Amino acid sequence: MEYLWQSDLEDGTFKNPVLFADYSDPDVIRAGDTYYLTASSFNYVPGLPILISKDLVNWKLVNYALEKINYEKYDIPQHSKGVWAPAIRYHAGYFYIYYGMPDEGIFMVRAKDALGRWEEPELVLEGKGLIDPCPFWDEDGRAYVIHGYAKSRIGFKSYLGIFPMSPDGKRAIGEDHILFNGVESQPTIEGPKVYKRNGYYYILAPAGGVKTGWQTALRAKNIFGPYEEKIIMNQGESIINGPHQGGLTDTINGEEWFIHFQDRGLYGRVVHMQPVVWENDWPVIGIHAKDGCGEPCLIYKKPDTGVCGTPCGLEASDDFQEEKLNLMWQWLGNARDSFYSLKERPGFLRLYCLNPSGKKEPVLWENANVLTQKLVCPSFKARTCLHFDNLSENEQAGMVMMGGHYAYISVRMTEGKRSLVFARAYDCKGEMKEKAVPIMELQEDTEKVYISFVMENNEDRPSFKMYYSLNGEELINVPTDFIPSDHTWVGAKIGLFASVFGEKERGGWADFEYIHVEGI
Repeated sequence: MEYLWQSDLEDGTFKNPVLFADYSDPDVIRAGDTYYLTASSFNYVPGLPILISKDLVNWKLVNYALEKINYEKYDIPQHSKGVWAPAIRYHAGYFYIYYGMPDEGIFMVRAKDALGRWEEPELVLEGKGLIDPCPFWDEDGRAYVIHGYAKSRIGFKSYLGIFPMSPDGKRAIGEDHILFNGVESQPTIEGPKVYKRNGYYYILAPAGGVKTGWQTALRAKNIFGPYEEKIIMNQGESIINGPHQGGLTDTINGEEWFIHFQDRGLYGRVVHMQPVVWENDWPVIGIHAKDGCGEPCLIYKKPDTGVCGTPCGLEASDDFQEEKLNLMWQWLGNARDSFYSLKERPGFLRLYCLNPSGKKEPVLWENANVLTQKLVCPSFKARTCLHFDNLSENEQAGMVMMGGHYAYISVRMTEGKRSLVFARAYDCKGEMKEKAVPIMELQEDTEKVYISFVMENNEDRPSFKMYYSLNGEELINVPTDFIPSDHTWVGAKIGLFASVFGEKERGGWADFEYIHVEGI
């Protein structure tokens, strides 16, 4: 089987990134012979993805730990808010994930089975600006959370904090206070992950900023410090910028590896893996180490996990044959069952035309009922077949490339006529607006249209083209200079949607026959 992106070179080596997809702020653990990875999900739901691997190279998306964000305001997409930088751990028979929501506080979810249903979130510590939490259960039975601070919410950054929590991990049981001051030597230090080895407490954390920063290790004999500090990986002479936030894990055969992300602009934060060795009780991450500081590798031998992983890749195509949504899909905000059906017309995805934002002039940016998926390779063709004969007045449906700005092709029903339109978003006095341009009026007997997006990446200088077809064969280009972009900490995404203009109640729907994504 040919995958859109395959890290496993099938000769005993792998290439970075191991996941060419926007799994921002990844953390990883090993439980038995299986590795579990989770990542930020921000305003997208379901949240807190769970990926598993047997060899740290070949990953499969198998679950989500968070069904929805339990605050009503997230029924409308809250871009750049929501679920930030999680940490996953296995303790006392439970899988735990801790995550920060910068406007609400630090939360925890847990499950006996990571592939099953996770418990409802517990608010561990309420407060603005508390982010990037990592739990730690010490040998004496005491438990702590070490975390970062978001300047946008609390007014300062470059510090790490600590507070004690109950042994069951559900509640803070003491005051939060500053643990480490990185203002002078480790600016913008964040994303701490806590470990204990040979009598030392270690905090691995990125500093210096997402695009140009480095990995730092802090160590101390007491969890409260004082901490020594050392830079243990930076970009060096590699082409991998950052390299940023991640987690440390090991194999049953004694190797250690570090999973982290690299900021790739419109593609989001893709996931890399580096070897780890120890020198003088300091970790050294990557290759070509100088003075105990390594740099990222592009190709390296696969980890010795004792298990031969099967080459695999992330899915992007969907023929809608199941009665549940494929795990590749996330909604732009909290979803409702009324958004869609996979049962009304078997073999099709039915999206109902809605305006969940409730605004008189709705835009997709503010509608939770946009169904999105991550980009999973640099260059691709994405194509869908849209059946639109059940659209009613002032309704539309189509395919969108969503990001910091976005563009889409849709079929709109206005004044009793169906037209094909091209629309793109723009900023207007701090708000997102859309401008639509008619492409053509559709004949009354036309019931479906094919929409295609083509992205080609040449040394990170992408080109993006949009096409439509009425017969499934002849592709007609829609001229545009639009280039997809990231938004704050989220990469661009492909989306499908059906929506209503104005405050009209739901009337019609659109059926999507498939979405096919292939690499080029």
